[in-house]
Amino acid sequence: MFEAVEELIGEHADLERRLADPAIHADQAGARRLNKRYAELTPIVGAYRAWKSTGEDIETARELSADDPDFAGEVKELEARREELTDRLRLLLVPRDPSDDKDVILEIKAGEGGDESALFAGDLLRMYLRYAERQGWKTELIEATESDLGGYKDVQVAVKAKTNAEPGQGVWARLKYEGGVHRVQRVPATESQGRIHTSAAGVLVLPEAEDVDVEVGPNDLRIDVYRSSGPGGQSVNTTDSAVRITHLPTGIVVSCQNEKSQLQNKEQALRILRARLLAAAQEEAEREASDARRSQVRTVDRSERVRTYNYPENRISDHRVGFKAYNLDQVLDGELDAVVQACVDADSAAKLAAAS
Repeated sequence: MFEAVEELIGEHADLERRLADPAIHADQAGARRLNKRYAELTPIVGAYRAWKSTGEDIETARELSADDPDFAGEVKELEARREELTDRLRLLLVPRDPSDDKDVILEIKAGEGGDESALFAGDLLRMYLRYAERQGWKTELIEATESDLGGYKDVQVAVKAKTNAEPGQGVWARLKYEGGVHRVQRVPATESQGRIHTSAAGVLVLPEAEDVDVEVGPNDLRIDVYRSSGPGGQSVNTTDSAVRITHLPTGIVVSCQNEKSQLQNKEQALRILRARLLAAAQEEAEREASDARRSQVRTVDRSERVRTYNYPENRISDHRVGFKAYNLDQVLDGELDAVVQACVDADSAAKLAAAS
């Protein structure tokens, strides 16, 4: 492990020298790549230096304890600190998800439960919007199909970091664990008998693709235009501004109608299509890899029931990692950090186990 760290320290020092050269910044894209790598290596270098310094302090404290027994307690404290730093180094050296610093496209679809499911999809949307606000992220509504009684049958939102995030704190790094089926247990507003109903909504989180990530050839696309419609199917536009794009090689279909112009809807649809193609390519690569990820946390699996929101007990439960808390009202107001961190910790533990 420590041989690998020495190599990374050399790379970090080289990057520091290169970034100090003003000529490097003439190529902004290249400078961003160097800065990104530098930011990834900085925590590793810092942890290693602290680990090494603590080892030296232990040796000094042991020598002093031979003459002064009071230093024996300090030796134990320093040894415990070094163990913590060793664990931190092991975790930092586990290969990172290359998409961790990407922005995301978040899609929420109503599922079982009819109108109640659509209302719950709206509640989930508000939860994610509030969480993004707390994180200092920007959000952009891309496409939404509202239900007759409120809520959403289907809604897609782009979530973007305002600045370069610290490693492990990017939008995808935090939201990728939200994918799956979310179940709610509560008394619906339309229930006259006061009975608790169970319904569900599906969440899909995709890392937003850049042009360099996915190549989409114009001959691979079939583009259809039609008139946009509102709740209940009534026409809300007298021009053919809505756009449906079919990616012929994969059969993936994306529709957009929220924007007023056909061009804007086409751009938004292509944006979603690229994200879906990137996710599909990544899933295929993971299936083919000989050391496929064995994490208990699956990030983009719509068929897996990942979480239950129980209103009568004010309880939230994440079934993948055994997380349970009784502050559902706060979570729905965007206080998702504890839930997300439980998934991050379980994922990290699985990666460490796989690497050992």
